[in-house]
Amino acid sequence: MAVPMRMPGEEKKRSPSRHMLTVDRRESVVVTGVTDVISFDEETVIGETEMGVIIIRGINLHVNRINLESGELSVSGEVDGINYENPSGTGKGKSFLGRLFK
Repeated sequence: MAVPMRMPGEEKKRSPSRHMLTVDRRESVVVTGVTDVISFDEETVIGETEMGVIIIRGINLHVNRINLESGELSVSGEVDGINYENPSGTGKGKSFLGRLFK
């Protein structure tokens, strides 16, 4: 069986996954459709999803699992809030990253 070869610089294309957000008792969050994790610490987890940038805020946050192949992010801790920023180029005003790096 022949294995398809990729040319140098050619990225592996991910199949589009469905974005879904599941919160369980404000103690754990599972996000699907994640394309990148921008940053995380004990108070904030910032990720890029198919629906825009997601910001998870809380106390003692711990990233349990990041799997960009399947697009899944799992976070536990005391979740205080979840916000979305519009994907760049949509909506009014600057994107989250645009405001962050101004």
